[in-house]
Amino acid sequence: MARGVLCALRLLLLLSLPPLVLNFHDLSSGGCGIIKPPREGGIRYRGLTQEQIRSIQILPVDYEIEYICRGNRVIVGPKVRKCLPNGTWTDISLHSSCLLVCPRVWTSLENGRVSVSPPGILEGTVLPPSGPPVEGTVLHYSCHAGFLLEGRNSSHCTKLGKWDAPKPTCLYDRNYTGKKKLYIGALFPMSGGWPGGQACLPSAQYAMDLVNNRTDILPDYELELIHYNSMCDPGEATKLLYDLLYTEPIKIVLMPGCSGVSTIVGEAARMWNLIVLSYGSSSPALSNRQRFPTFFRTHPSATLHNPTRVQLFQKWKWTRIATIQQTTEVFTSTLDDLEQRTKEAGIEISVRQSFLTDPTVAVKNLKRQDARIIVGLFYETEARKVFCEVFKEKLYGKKYVWFLIGWYADNWFKIKDPAINCTVENMTEAVEGHVTTEIVMLNPETIKGVSNLTSQEFLEELMSRLGGKNPEETGGFQEAPLAFDAVWAMALALNKTSERLKAKGRRLEDFNYNNHDITAEIYRALNTSSFEGVSGQVVFDAQGSRMAMTLIEQLQGGTYKKIGYYDSSQKNLSWFGNDIWIGAGPPADRTVVREEYRYLSQKLFAAVSVFAGLGILLGIVCLTFNIYNSNVRYIQNSQPYLNNMTAVGCMMALAAVFPLGIDGHHIHRSQFPVVCQFRLWLLGLGFSVAYGSMFTKIWWVHTLFTKKDEKNEKKKQPLEPWKLYATAGVLLAVDFLSLMIWQIVDPLHITIEKFTKEAPKEDLDVLIQPLLEHCSSDKINTWLGVVYGYKGLLLLLGIFLAYETKSVSTEKINDHRAVGMAIYNVAVLCLITAPVTMILSSQQDASFAFAALAVVFSAYITLVVLFVPKMRRLITRGEWQSEQQDTLKTGSSTNNNDEEKSRQLERENRELQKIIQEKEERVSALRNQLAERQALRSRRRPSTAQNHHNSAPQNEPKSLLPPPGYPSDAHPLPPNSYSNSSSVYSSEGKMSRNHCHSSQIPLLYK
Repeated sequence: MARGVLCALRLLLLLSLPPLVLNFHDLSSGGCGIIKPPREGGIRYRGLTQEQIRSIQILPVDYEIEYICRGNRVIVGPKVRKCLPNGTWTDISLHSSCLLVCPRVWTSLENGRVSVSPPGILEGTVLPPSGPPVEGTVLHYSCHAGFLLEGRNSSHCTKLGKWDAPKPTCLYDRNYTGKKKLYIGALFPMSGGWPGGQACLPSAQYAMDLVNNRTDILPDYELELIHYNSMCDPGEATKLLYDLLYTEPIKIVLMPGCSGVSTIVGEAARMWNLIVLSYGSSSPALSNRQRFPTFFRTHPSATLHNPTRVQLFQKWKWTRIATIQQTTEVFTSTLDDLEQRTKEAGIEISVRQSFLTDPTVAVKNLKRQDARIIVGLFYETEARKVFCEVFKEKLYGKKYVWFLIGWYADNWFKIKDPAINCTVENMTEAVEGHVTTEIVMLNPETIKGVSNLTSQEFLEELMSRLGGKNPEETGGFQEAPLAFDAVWAMALALNKTSERLKAKGRRLEDFNYNNHDITAEIYRALNTSSFEGVSGQVVFDAQGSRMAMTLIEQLQGGTYKKIGYYDSSQKNLSWFGNDIWIGAGPPADRTVVREEYRYLSQKLFAAVSVFAGLGILLGIVCLTFNIYNSNVRYIQNSQPYLNNMTAVGCMMALAAVFPLGIDGHHIHRSQFPVVCQFRLWLLGLGFSVAYGSMFTKIWWVHTLFTKKDEKNEKKKQPLEPWKLYATAGVLLAVDFLSLMIWQIVDPLHITIEKFTKEAPKEDLDVLIQPLLEHCSSDKINTWLGVVYGYKGLLLLLGIFLAYETKSVSTEKINDHRAVGMAIYNVAVLCLITAPVTMILSSQQDASFAFAALAVVFSAYITLVVLFVPKMRRLITRGEWQSEQQDTLKTGSSTNNNDEEKSRQLERENRELQKIIQEKEERVSALRNQLAERQALRSRRRPSTAQNHHNSAPQNEPKSLLPPPGYPSDAHPLPPNSYSNSSSVYSSEGKMSRNHCHSSQIPLLYK
C-alpha cells in the first residue's frame, strides 16, 4: 500500500513538472544558480528529468540537491545542499569530494589502539571520526600495556584506495608485570526513545574507576569501557554490534541498554560466546533462557510491574481496564503477561490498542470505546505524543486513570518536543494524577554495600559527574544505580572466574570468541551473585532477571509522590494512604450507579418541629388551666376530665410530628423500625384520645337533647360522668387493640423505594439511584384500609352529630358547640390529608408537610376552640371563685339559669352606673360654663340686663340649654344634688328610677 501511495505521488509530481519548469524560468530575482558536481561524482536533482535539468538555470528557494559518487567512492563533506533565500547554497564554504575508501580492517587493532587522522585532501574538507577511512587518512597504532607492537606504527590510505603498509599486530609480553586490560563493550542510548545513557554512562564509568582502584577485586586486571550511542534503535545497535565484534580489542562482556537493543545483542551474543549484562532492559521476552542463554540484567523484567498493577486494580475495585502500547517486543510481551494475570484475577481488558509511531487513532479509539482505566506501555518520546493526543481528546481528568512506566525522567512531560504541538501547560494538565509503577532502583536504607558507598553518597558523586545537570532533565537518572551495580556484578563475577581459572592454569586474557569454557565460568559466577548494591540486594533468578520490590508513585501537582510499595514475592502491599484524586476518590471503571437516599428537608423539619413544640407547650398550659380551675362551676359544666383527655391527645399527636420527620439522616437504618412504632402509636393513640373525648361529648349531647318528646324529661335527669368516660374508653380500647393486633401479626419495618435513575448535571459519568425509606409492612394496604375506614366513618359521624346538635342549649355540657367546631376542622383536615399523603408518599417533603401540618393545625384549632374561650371568660369576668364561695356570696339557689341572669344584671347595673356618673359630670360642667357666660353679659350690658335675663333662654343655642327635666335657673345646683340620681335600686337608698325624666334616656345611652 505504501509503494502504491509513493508511485501515485511520483506520478503527480511528473504531471506537475511543466508548470514547475515555467516557474523556474520566471525566477529572475530569487533562487540559486546551478553549481558544479564534485570530481568523480554527480548531482541528483529531485523530481526533474535530464531535459528539464539542461534547460534550468536557476533553482527555487528551499530546493535540495544531493551529491552522488561513482564506483566505491564516498562523499566527504556535505552530501545535501539546500537553496537559501539569499541565493546561496547551504554549507557552500565546505567542499564536497568523492574519495576512495580503504579497507576498514586496518582501523582496529587487537589488544591495541588505533587513532585516526582525517585526510587533508582539500581545504575545508571534514571527515567524521566514525566515517570510513578514505584516501589521505592516516592511522596510528599502539598496543595496550603488556603487549608489544609488531610492524609499522602508522599507515596511509593512498589514492588507489589501499593502505601503504601491512596491518601491525600486538603480541603478548610475557615479561610484563603490570595490570592487563579487560574490555567491556557497551551500548548506551544517549538519545532516542529512552536516552538512559545520559546518566547510566557516568554511573558505569564511576563504578569502573572504583573497581580499578580496588586491590581485592581483579588485582591483575583493569577494566576499560568501550561504548557507543545506540540511540535506543535496534537498527543502529546492529551496526554498532558489528563494529564491537569485528574490531579489536576483544570484548569479554557486552552491556546493552534498551530492550530492543538488548534483544538484538542477546540473540547474537551466544554465537560469540559472550555474556550479556544489561542495566536497562525490561522486556519479559528477555527472560527466555532458550532464546537468550547468556543474558543477565540488573533491571527487573517489566512483568514485575504486572502483579503490582493487578493488586492496585483489586484495591480500587476495578474489573474493566484498557491498554495502549507501542508496537515493540518489550511492550507486547509485557501486555501478554498482563492479560494472563488479569484474566486469572477476574479483570477484563475491554480495549487493547497499539501504534507504531503515531498514537492519534489509538487514542481516539480509547475515547470512543469508553476506556476509563488505561495502562500505557511506550517509551518516553512516544509518551509525549500519546498525552498530547490525550489532551486533545479530553481523555483525562477525574473520570480517567493512566498507568505508566515509572522509569521516565521526572519532568518528561515538560520537555519541549518538536514532534508534538501541545504546550507544557497542556501536557501538565493531561498527565496530572496518573500512577506509575517502578522497580525500586535505589536502596532506601542507609547502609554501605560492596562498593563501600551508601545510596546517598552514590547520588552525590553522580551529581558531581553530571556537571550540575538537572536530574529531571537527564535521561536514565533513575536507572543509574542499576548501571552502577551492573558493573560491580560483572567485576565480582570476573573476579570469581579469575580465581577459578587460576586453579585450572588459565587466565581471563585467554578469552576469545571461540572459548566456551571461560564463558561458562562467567555465567556460573553471575548466576550465583548476591551482594548489597546501591540499588538494593542484587540477586538474579533462574531466567537471569533481577528480583526487586515495586515502587508505586502518583503525579500530584506536577511532582511524583510515593504512595506505596509492593513486594510480589511476599504479595505484600505497603500503602501510605496519601493518594490524591481529582474527584471525590478513585474513578469508576465504567458508568457508576450511585445510590443516594432522599432525606427530609432539615429546614422544613425544624420549622414544623418548632410549631409542634409550641403546640405541646400550649397543650400543657391548657391542661394546667383546666386542672387548676376544675372547681369553677363553668369549668365543671364543660366536663373537665374529657377536656383533659383532649389536651393530652393533642399533645400526643403533636409529639408524633418528631418521629414523622426522623429518617436515615438522623439515625441508623437498624433503628428505623423503632421510629416507625413511635409514629404509629403516638399518632394513633393521640387521635383516639383527643377525638374520642370530643366525640363522646357530642354523642351524649345528641343522645340526650335531640328528641323533642323526651327533651324536657331528660333535661331534668343528671348526666352521669361514668357514661362519658366509658364511651371514651371504648373508643380508645378499640384503637389500642387494632394497633396491637397489627403490630403482632404484621409488624412495621423499613422498606426502600427506588426511583428512576438520574444523571447529575455536574458529572455525566455517574447515574444517581434515588432511594427513599418508608415505614411499611407486608400487608400495609389492608391495615391502612381498615384503620382509614374505621376512622373515616367516625369522622363522618362526628360531623353529623355536630351538625345535629348545633342548636341545642344545655348546661350539662356547656362547650358542646366549641366541640362541634373542633370536630368540623379535625374531620375536614383528616379526610383531606389522608388520601393526599398516600398520593405524595414518594415525595418526602410534601408528604411530611401535609401530614405534620394537618396534625399541627388540628391540634392548635382544637386547643384554641376548646380552652381559649374558657380562659377569656374567667379572666375578663373574674370568675375564679369556687362553687361554694359563689353560693355564699349571692345566696342564690342551685338553679344555674337564675344565677347566670343575676350575675348578668349586676354587671349591666355597674356599667350603667359608670355611664350615668360620666354624663352627670358633663352636665355639671356645662351648667357652670353657662352661668359664667350669663354673668359676663350682665356686666357688659347693665341697662338691658333684666331684658336679657328674660330672653336668654329663647336666644341661647340649644347646646347650652339644660337637659330636659333639670331646673332652668341660672345658678348651678350643688353637686351632691345629682350624685345619686342614676340609681335604679331604691332598696340601697338611692334615687328612684321615676325621678329621671323620660327624655334623659337617650343621653344615658349616647
